[in-house]
Amino acid sequence: MPTPRTDPPLFPDTAAGKADLKALARLLARWQPPQTGMDGQPPSGKKAGRPWALADLDPAAKPFSSGDKQRDKAIVDTLAAELDELQNLFYADKRFKLLVILQGTDTAGKDGTLRGVFGRISPLGVHTVSWRAPNEAERAHDYLWRIHQQVPAAGEITLFNRSHYEDVLVPPVKGWITPAQTAQRLRHINDFERLLAQTGTVVLKFMLHISRNEQRERLQARLDDPTKQWKFNLDDLEARKQWKQYQQAYEDLLRATSTPWAPWTVVPADSKTHRNLMIATVVRATLVQLGLRFPPGDPALKDVKVR
Repeated sequence: MPTPRTDPPLFPDTAAGKADLKALARLLARWQPPQTGMDGQPPSGKKAGRPWALADLDPAAKPFSSGDKQRDKAIVDTLAAELDELQNLFYADKRFKLLVILQGTDTAGKDGTLRGVFGRISPLGVHTVSWRAPNEAERAHDYLWRIHQQVPAAGEITLFNRSHYEDVLVPPVKGWITPAQTAQRLRHINDFERLLAQTGTVVLKFMLHISRNEQRERLQARLDDPTKQWKFNLDDLEARKQWKQYQQAYEDLLRATSTPWAPWTVVPADSKTHRNLMIATVVRATLVQLGLRFPPGDPALKDVKVR
């Protein structure tokens, strides 16, 4: 496994830049489920082997860490500043749309990621959508109806705090839909995300992977801090009782919906600093590889002088 750099790689169009990208791809390979084909099945010709399992990935791992927590925090700060600059270019370019999906169990760090990685980005062309249980109007439509209304327009970056994947997590675990209906929804989601990708949307999906013990500590910290108790919900304890079922539901959806057009990245997230470092690195690399450029200037402005 390649050693991660301790400063943000620039990925220029040079031999060194291409080597950095290859190193990043190798580093990510362990944390990305095998990609499925158009039909939601593994590509034909793939050698049979031990099935990919979420349990094989250590939530406490730090594959992107420099080994120094303070240095890692400084790198995140640098990456966050660069993301702000790239976002301005992304908004001006208008050739692409970016959808970033953050999915994870309660306390996995979705809010913390939004603050730590994206909190410094100019609000111009960026918006966050936090998904809750559907309301009456949303329930009257298909489950993807409300999602499609919030995807980014040209030049926009949209951040999903939870997402349409809640519809293949909670209903199956609660027994509200059958396995056949769950499989149907997974196919729907692949088709939906392929539509987005084919019409100019870059889709990045991050599953924030924490351990059961880490969740216990974070839930207790919310209870013990009066300023954080508002984030605690007794339903969190009920969901915690079904930890194994939710982990299996996550594994099922990761296997079925990590596609060439919308791959999943599992982020070991017991460390909040490492979580931010890994996600910021992937988002930055994605934006750099798009070859963003400012639109050509208006010739009529060439000789304009402001007096």
